[in-house]
Amino acid sequence: MPMPRLVLFTRYPEAGKAKTRLIPALGGAGAAAVHKQLAERTVSVLRESGLPIEIRFTGAPQAKFEKWLGADLAYVKQGDGDLGDRLRDASKDTPVIFVGADCPDLQPSLLQQAAAALKGNDVVIGPAEDGGYWLIGLAAPHDRLFSDMEWGTDAVLPETLKRLDARGITPVLLETLADCDRPEDLGRWPWLTA
Repeated sequence: MPMPRLVLFTRYPEAGKAKTRLIPALGGAGAAAVHKQLAERTVSVLRESGLPIEIRFTGAPQAKFEKWLGADLAYVKQGDGDLGDRLRDASKDTPVIFVGADCPDLQPSLLQQAAAALKGNDVVIGPAEDGGYWLIGLAAPHDRLFSDMEWGTDAVLPETLKRLDARGITPVLLETLADCDRPEDLGRWPWLTA
């Protein structure tokens, strides 16, 4: 099996358009600054893992992303539709590991664990404390996992597990991590707003 690609969905850190749930606490520029810092940290961790990296981008031309995150990475426009449509499109070529950009505790070893898990398993998931997931890896396409999902809610992980169970698939579960999505999350990582 080829090495899985790490796919990071991210948007350009433009004030008022990035990390919008943090705007009430930080303002548009502050929320964009947190997003910028989290995305840069995530890309650094992805690089340390030694796995191939693909950035699925939106919010600015590719040249701006190359200047921001590095011209040595593979870039693909996110495309249209909701998150599920975009994930489905990006998962046509497997094995693939999708990683969120808002998980400050992400470590290279977790990405390596996910890649190793895909060698003998269909699906690997990194559960998030908020009921979603910070990582999902697929050895083969599973379009049903991304259709008609209530993205951004605590129903994402339970619904994903239910859909896998209905197909007789038991995913490998990595450790549970926390996302930085809401104002109440900021206290956990004071360095983000220092």
